[in-house]
Amino acid sequence: MLLAFIITYLILTVLVGIWASRRVQTSGDFLLAGRSLPIAISSAALFATWFGSETVFGASSEFIQGGLYAVMEDPFGASLCLLLFGLFFARKLYNMNLLTLGDFFKTRYGRTTELTASLFLAIPYVGYIAAQLVAMGLVLCAVTGLALWQGIVISAVVVTLYTYIGGMWAISITDFIQSIIIILGMVILAVILTGKAGGLDNIIKEVPAGTFRFLPTWDAREIVTYLAAWAVLGLGSIPSQDVFQRSMSAGSARTAELSCYFAAFLYLTIAMFPIFIGLCIKHLYPEMIAGDPQMALPNMVLAHTALPVQILFFGSLLSAIMSTASSAILAPASIFSENLIKPLTRHRYNDRQFLLLTRLSVLAFSAVATAMACMRSNIYELVGESSILSLVSLFVPLTLGIYWKRSSSTGALLAMALGMMTWIIFEVYETEWPSLVPATLVSLVAMITGSLAWPQQQEAEVKAL
Repeated sequence: MLLAFIITYLILTVLVGIWASRRVQTSGDFLLAGRSLPIAISSAALFATWFGSETVFGASSEFIQGGLYAVMEDPFGASLCLLLFGLFFARKLYNMNLLTLGDFFKTRYGRTTELTASLFLAIPYVGYIAAQLVAMGLVLCAVTGLALWQGIVISAVVVTLYTYIGGMWAISITDFIQSIIIILGMVILAVILTGKAGGLDNIIKEVPAGTFRFLPTWDAREIVTYLAAWAVLGLGSIPSQDVFQRSMSAGSARTAELSCYFAAFLYLTIAMFPIFIGLCIKHLYPEMIAGDPQMALPNMVLAHTALPVQILFFGSLLSAIMSTASSAILAPASIFSENLIKPLTRHRYNDRQFLLLTRLSVLAFSAVATAMACMRSNIYELVGESSILSLVSLFVPLTLGIYWKRSSSTGALLAMALGMMTWIIFEVYETEWPSLVPATLVSLVAMITGSLAWPQQQEAEVKAL
């Protein structure tokens, strides 16, 4: 019965994508839903940006092992990203009328910077997509007994199909429906488990000391590591195409800004439920966390709840993962087609051909991510790594490009290259400090130094467009 429900749910999701495809007439419809989403759908789309595998599987398992202090990256860092994007980026970027985030680097710095930035924008998504496919594969593995790689392949086919057909319209509409299912599923499961535990007090009183520790001790290294954990998603996901794409699909600049605030609040609130559910599992069924902690939630639901609860849980779980995976696939495909292939082919394609090219890019990125998902299975690591790459290369050029008039293309290129090189060096030669800290500082220094030393190159390059 549960398997039949999952199959039905996946089929209905594809049908929604087919229905949404009727609204797709141009590449703008496919990539940004015609910039026409109302605030409810726009907020749901932004909320669903990260409420996927890293929240339900990754954050809950990290909390089980390390307490609240272990989940600063997500959900706290992710909520911070949405808040900061609404405060400082959404309105300014919306008013520029851009199709992709790569277009910002073209408009602000020129074509060379656009091409370089687009590589840094697109490549990290492979790991992020892989994390979502691993999570869906784990669900199918738990329910059907399939091998993990088989579940990953099936998941990739379903998510890729409705993204290929409907683009951002399909993603936005399914996100709205899936967000409702997510909230209902998480709340009801938390209430049921609280009742089984005999009330919230029984759960809290057995929590080990330090579980809810939120702040670091007064140690310099620990403070830097703590801030770095916030920054991974909090700053690293600001220069990301999926956040940009979902916010820029709103009907107005004001709607884009408000949607970020609503989504940040909703995300931080609802993301507490998987963490709380993990705490309930640790209290009620400690044997469930002895193996792979990522599987604690689905295994507990299968073993200790009735069929209606299982349907609700796995429905909400699939909703969360699919909503994140779909936009994660569309984001790099948009960058690849608009900011890499299109300029390199000297804009020889008309809009219909460009739309086909974007759809083919969806297939390509999905295929590469599927292969990675079959080789690696730690969800939290896959997500974190993808955001770190954006932070050390793109955050500084984007932010200073908006707020510092003297920013130049040379400064931006140096910031991207030296930031990434520094991160790689510190990863290879492991130190006691998080690699993203020196890498981000080097990126900032390179941006300022390069812009001051070569201030005219930006103007010359932009005039040449």
